[in-house]
Amino acid sequence: MTAKTRSHWKEYGTALCATLITATAGTCYGWPSPTLPYLQSANSSIPTSSDEGSWIVSIMILCSALTPIPSAYFADRFGRKTTLLLGAIPFILGWVLVIVAKSVAILYVARMFSGLGYGIVYTVAPMYTGEIATNEVRGALSTLITLMNKVGILAQYCIGPFVSMRTLAAINMILPISFVITFIFLPESPYYYLKFERSERAERSLRKLRSGDIRLELKNIEVSVQEDMKNRGTWCDLISEATNRKALWISLGIFTIQQLCGSAAVVAYAQVIFQVTGSHIEPYQESIILGCVQVATCCLSVVLVDRLGRKPLLLLSALGVGLMNGTIGTYFYFYFSNKANVEHLHWLPITAILIYIVCYAIGLSTVPYVIIGEMFPTNVKLYASCVAHIYTGFSMFAVQKLFQVVKDAWGIYTVFWGFSVFSFLGLLFMLAVLPETKGKSFACIQAQLRRDVARDNASKLMTVEY
Repeated sequence: MTAKTRSHWKEYGTALCATLITATAGTCYGWPSPTLPYLQSANSSIPTSSDEGSWIVSIMILCSALTPIPSAYFADRFGRKTTLLLGAIPFILGWVLVIVAKSVAILYVARMFSGLGYGIVYTVAPMYTGEIATNEVRGALSTLITLMNKVGILAQYCIGPFVSMRTLAAINMILPISFVITFIFLPESPYYYLKFERSERAERSLRKLRSGDIRLELKNIEVSVQEDMKNRGTWCDLISEATNRKALWISLGIFTIQQLCGSAAVVAYAQVIFQVTGSHIEPYQESIILGCVQVATCCLSVVLVDRLGRKPLLLLSALGVGLMNGTIGTYFYFYFSNKANVEHLHWLPITAILIYIVCYAIGLSTVPYVIIGEMFPTNVKLYASCVAHIYTGFSMFAVQKLFQVVKDAWGIYTVFWGFSVFSFLGLLFMLAVLPETKGKSFACIQAQLRRDVARDNASKLMTVEY
């Protein structure tokens, strides 16, 4: 073990315990994939229609849009650690309800609780890991949030096909309980303590997170917090400031592409999709392969994002998912119209979906959150993040709910062709309006946005005069 590794082991250990809750969120996200085929089968103890199944999948994400604003307030008022611990409660309640469920209505309520927890976790966990980390490992700890989520999804793909629905829920409940037992002993963010001028507690917290002398870092954090408190923003600043409006429009555009390329549906309905591919491999085995590829590639964009830049990665990602969605849709069209013509291409859907997952992981999966962090000033960044989470929740709900509706009405190929069209439209959008932020300071990014706003205003003025 190198000196560099030893100097950061406390941060890695703390972040690993903290991200057990994002692994819990991943289990909730991936749970429908192995569970829906059972619920919709003749052997189901809770007979479920395809419409009810789509609600079981999507209602969690809809409810996740309700908690970002309250959880941001709680995190600022009562602390990041306390809010994350409270976030474990809805997950535990959700799994308990799945264990005792005897009707679809109870499963709806269980998924609603999971959604509330999901919204809390993805608002507060990035805040906590970002504030406990030094500059050298901040990127790695941010990646851990995504990695643990993918591990949770993979666990559902690997365990779900071999155990009952209730046994899977009981196994999943181990994660949030383990999180509470371990995380309760870990330190609060020093930024939170300094915000309320509790210097002694902030120092004790930082000593638990660092090895060696912390005085200079503590002073720097104190100066940073004081600067942030002087320039506190409001919700109105997101709209009233022209540069913030521009950044918000671009960010929400990118998050729209992230969702309308179909990733949420592919992950949640993976086993259902694989059941109709005609592959010689079992659907659950294909789901496991998909989950392994997700875990293996989730760190890839972090390695590439500072080498290739944000914009090239997003463009490459949108192009890749657009082509793969089109390929999958075309395969399904010929499969259902004349199965014999494509029977020898049974390997194509799984191959296309795996390439899709890789393309999605290198750009659209993580880079939009980097964009949020770079394009907004510190005093409104939390508000922008809340808006993005709420918007993403509603968008993801629409994709997951409409997947089953469109599939039943017009065929699964129509769904993937739709995802393909939106991916290519997103490619054109990013090509036209997205600035490159790689290697630029925040001041430089803001200056570029101001120039873009001035140019847009001048164009509008010339149009009016003409």
